[in-house]
Amino acid sequence: MFKTVEYKNGKVRLIDQTRLPLEEVYVECDNYQDVAKAIKTMQVRGAPAIGVTAAMGVALGAKNISTKNFDKFYSEFLNICDHLASTRPTAVNLFWAIERMKSAAEKNRNGSVESIKDILKKEALKIYEDDIAINRTMGMNGQELIEDGDTILTHCNAGALATAGEYGTALGVIKVAHEKGKKIKIYADETRPFLQGARLTAWELVKEGIPVRLITDNMAGYFMGKGEIDKIIVGADRIAANGDTANKIGTYSLSILAKEHGIPFYIAAPLSTIDIKITDGSKIPIEERNPQEVTHLSGKRIAPEGVEVANPAFDVTPNKNITAIITEKGIIKPPFADGIKGLFK
Repeated sequence: MFKTVEYKNGKVRLIDQTRLPLEEVYVECDNYQDVAKAIKTMQVRGAPAIGVTAAMGVALGAKNISTKNFDKFYSEFLNICDHLASTRPTAVNLFWAIERMKSAAEKNRNGSVESIKDILKKEALKIYEDDIAINRTMGMNGQELIEDGDTILTHCNAGALATAGEYGTALGVIKVAHEKGKKIKIYADETRPFLQGARLTAWELVKEGIPVRLITDNMAGYFMGKGEIDKIIVGADRIAANGDTANKIGTYSLSILAKEHGIPFYIAAPLSTIDIKITDGSKIPIEERNPQEVTHLSGKRIAPEGVEVANPAFDVTPNKNITAIITEKGIIKPPFADGIKGLFK
């Protein structure tokens, strides 16, 4: 079993997702700057995995602060948090995890700096352990929506690679259904331009022995029209208080196709992905990524020099296109604003 991310021997160790599926290579981050770079360059990606990795980066950065004075320590500590928070703007788990680490430091400000460093390490490991347990529970909840013989379409990668490990969010639901003996088949969108579906989801499902068929993004409507898709399950990077959901670019298009064909469209995400501070999807910041992700493939240019490029990494699916949201606390159905509010009471 591969390890998505772990805190080991005083370093943050993670599988380099930019090298998959051709090479299974691990990188070690010696400091918080290395962790930030790994997040920004998508060596680690997926909202829950980013959150866990950032928490470990905070703990690693705090460990390397050389002072016994709390005020000096805390000033440097906040700089570390800010640096990590600047890496990816859309995935709310990043900010959730960093705030949890800040809270752990603030609650123990009367202790010694060394004791706070130890507390921060323990908090990061707790965030890691919680994520694995949450995803397992979410998978158990979501698999109730899966029937024996279902063919499920998924987009991007919302598996173990997108979380602390083992299960994942959308793929966690699929994996638990498979464990329960349900005979299911998966269609995986390739997910242009970064190809998380082709490179990562297909790799995970092949390793798990779950039948998967890889398709290009623009084939999804064709297979829906032929009646070959029973359900769609995707993950999320941020969910607004009304249920509007930001996920990998192309998800919104899938939701429209699903609605046209009467196919249930499910989101699987932990509570840490729900941002109750924003009212709707229009408030979710959308990351614009490097144009070379569009103009190049495996380092080779496939578009003409000088062409203008747009590369938004995410789009927002309105709540009216979503059948249900699967969380570790249960399955939320419309009206989502009420259901989400209930989860956070």
